[in-house]
Amino acid sequence: MNNNGKIAAISISSKKGVPKQNIDEAEIIADKGIRDDAHAGDWHRQISLLALEDIDKFNKEGDLKVKVEPGRLAENITTQNINLASVKVGALLAIGDNILLEVTQIGKVCRRPCSIYHLLGDCLMPRAGIFAKVVKGGRIKVDDTIKIIKTEHKNTAI
Repeated sequence: MNNNGKIAAISISSKKGVPKQNIDEAEIIADKGIRDDAHAGDWHRQISLLALEDIDKFNKEGDLKVKVEPGRLAENITTQNINLASVKVGALLAIGDNILLEVTQIGKVCRRPCSIYHLLGDCLMPRAGIFAKVVKGGRIKVDDTIKIIKTEHKNTAI
């Protein structure tokens, strides 16, 4: 894996803590997130990302009740062929020619099992998911390029 990959899936939902529905394209709004997604707002976890390779490994190694497809773990963007594990808080990700995301959190703490955990018996987002805020918005579509343009940013105060 490297610092350049592609968008394998884009997913949104109207409620938090539930599997998301896949869509072909979306509008990313600066300082907000993905239009019509429950996680969009004025906070540090506007967009969540998860690698397709991690989902595939989760399916093979986990003792799951059902097979996980992109969006089932409530991630907004499923990536492919990019090393998300190499980024740190403050890293910058570029999608296509216009969109810029700043990584704000690696993994998450689940305070109580959500519907996804109850459906699957496990969750990958706390271990492999990353979260970002939107620095510069635009439109994205499946198969757009995604690049790590800076693995960390020293002057970030989040």
